[in-house]
Amino acid sequence: MCAVVTKFFEYGPKEIEALSAADPVLGDFMSRRGQVERVIIPELFPALVHAIVGQLISVKAVQTIWSRMQAAFGDIRPERLAAASADEIQRCGITMKKALCIHRIATQVASGEFDLEGLRSLPDAEVAAKMTVLPGIGVWTAEMLLMNCLERPDIVSWGDIAIRRGIMNLYGLPVLTKEQFEQYRLRYSPYGSVASIYLWEISFRQNG
Repeated sequence: MCAVVTKFFEYGPKEIEALSAADPVLGDFMSRRGQVERVIIPELFPALVHAIVGQLISVKAVQTIWSRMQAAFGDIRPERLAAASADEIQRCGITMKKALCIHRIATQVASGEFDLEGLRSLPDAEVAAKMTVLPGIGVWTAEMLLMNCLERPDIVSWGDIAIRRGIMNLYGLPVLTKEQFEQYRLRYSPYGSVASIYLWEISFRQNG
């Protein structure tokens, strides 16, 4: 059975140097840690399904469920999941609510009702606006698709608890307000996605 194709998020010295100049604290961590290989899914539909699976569960749980889904459905095509039942999808270990959302989205994409590939040419805000009309898709899921599939360069998600925890750990903050978060997000721009890769690393290292 075919598996979903993956690659690493592409970044290099340009992004690292710019972030280090903008934020020496983050720069020091990046220098000590070295390159972090962030696995992404370049195809939109499996990337979207993966993001839905990952809503509000641990990384370990996502890995387990994703392996089961690939064993059951191969390379996760919309036509394959549209032809399956929500019960079959749910049996991979997700909630019925998520299974129904995945099935409905698969049906919309397979029928051409929703132009998923058309998202590639749109700016970030328009991608998020179009994504959030789909069942079960909120801002966080749209942002994960922007970063973990489309490789958009400037995504730092307030809705991602691990990102917020990474910021708090990096700067020794007991709490993080939305206003503080926005200050950091703007500081990291236009390479927020690379900052996010390291903030995830900080979060998981200190809370694993």
